[in-house]
Amino acid sequence: MKFALIICTYMRPKPILQLLQSVKAQTVYPDEIIIVDGSLNQDTVTILNQNYFKDLHYHVVTSENRGLTKQRNFGVGKVNDAIEVICFLDDDTVLETTYFEQILKTYSDYPQALGVGGYICNETKFKFVGYDYQPTNKEFYFDGWKQNDGSRFVLRKKLGLDSDCPPGYSSLYSHGRSVGFLPPNGKTYEVEMLMGGVSSFRKKVFETLRFSTYFEGYGLYEDADFTLKVSKIGKLYLNTAAKLNHYHDASGRPNQFQYGKMVVRNGWYVWRTKNPKPLFNHQLKWHGITLLLIVIRYSNVLTTNSKKEAFTEAIGRTIGWLSLWFNKPK
Repeated sequence: MKFALIICTYMRPKPILQLLQSVKAQTVYPDEIIIVDGSLNQDTVTILNQNYFKDLHYHVVTSENRGLTKQRNFGVGKVNDAIEVICFLDDDTVLETTYFEQILKTYSDYPQALGVGGYICNETKFKFVGYDYQPTNKEFYFDGWKQNDGSRFVLRKKLGLDSDCPPGYSSLYSHGRSVGFLPPNGKTYEVEMLMGGVSSFRKKVFETLRFSTYFEGYGLYEDADFTLKVSKIGKLYLNTAAKLNHYHDASGRPNQFQYGKMVVRNGWYVWRTKNPKPLFNHQLKWHGITLLLIVIRYSNVLTTNSKKEAFTEAIGRTIGWLSLWFNKPK
């Protein structure tokens, strides 16, 4: 199965070199690697010129194609006709050696799959406790594994606002649990959402779909929007044996105010992708969770060391929520 790797990058020369070195060590190597660089300097192309990687094609884009979703769409347009699967990776990830082997194996095991996601293993805190375990209200339990739940989820449970879907699915009032809540057990799970930075899709998907350019710049939640659309026409899977590490490099990220605003407005957009005409109860829950998370972020000013960041993000979330009443995303 011929496959391509697309890496969209912005001002991260050292992280992308680490990623490419892990690609080089793979048991299965991509048939082509497409780098789509939106950087405002020459640091990335310089470091790539100093390090050789087979079948790598570098493209720098100008402002009209800069931004995560635009760069992904640009990269898709550069893929060779013979390619069957297109993989996407964030530029601050590092792969374990069998990542691509496991991704391709999933397509072989599940021929109906339109998309397959990888598993971020350096962020999991799960512990296997067996299938008869009864979790406390402060724990999240799934398929024999448990981990301590974050305070926001504990509070949501108490208020009846927790997701009513398994990980990787979005409830009708959104705010679901991502595929990151699936346990590291080596199993493959059917899902309806994947993380864009650790995803892959059959190339035929892009004959009818593209990443939405509504998500400008950093593109927060663009992956949920796209994969919810793909799941309406076919199957998506997450293979927890396709492992990689995500290091969340700080460079190239928006400021906390913009991030907070994007969390709310982009979250609303994705919610309406799944549920375009929500019932009143679903609307009440979506806004209730959004306001609860805003309050929690304000409280972090008192409970964390990053007081300025917490306050700035809380203001952004507040402005984002208020803006929905007179300027909804389209």
